[in-house]
Amino acid sequence: MNRRISVRGIVLLDNKLLCVKNKPYKEGREPVNKYWCLPGGGLEEQEALLDGITREMIEETGVKPIVGNLLYVQQFTFNEKDYLEFFFHITNGLDYTSIDLAKTAHGLKEIAEIGFIDPSSVPILPEFLATEPLEEHALKNEPAKIISR
Repeated sequence: MNRRISVRGIVLLDNKLLCVKNKPYKEGREPVNKYWCLPGGGLEEQEALLDGITREMIEETGVKPIVGNLLYVQQFTFNEKDYLEFFFHITNGLDYTSIDLAKTAHGLKEIAEIGFIDPSSVPILPEFLATEPLEEHALKNEPAKIISR
């Protein structure tokens, strides 16, 4: 099976969510992706989930995360490829208020824009982030929610 496993960080601050707009992956596409998404990315071969989320957050933001609970697991198929994504609560939100993409490993190369946004007011992927009570779920000590589409 051809499956991509990814990790994403949920950083909340004042009812807003840290999100990025990625640069296009292929030439000829629009200069900026129209969707906001969470920082994170694919695991390296045999990389542990917690190691992966820490590495991805540092690469994209330059900030070492304090990783909290696993909040969501999402599985979906797109273009005949299976995806499995793990969404972790990042608890040190204040540390992400002054990100300088020039001081990151991948920021300037991959990210067009970064900031705290209201997920219900912008186009966001995955779409469940626009309607899910993120702050409420992050504060509860409940098992991760499974999202399948």
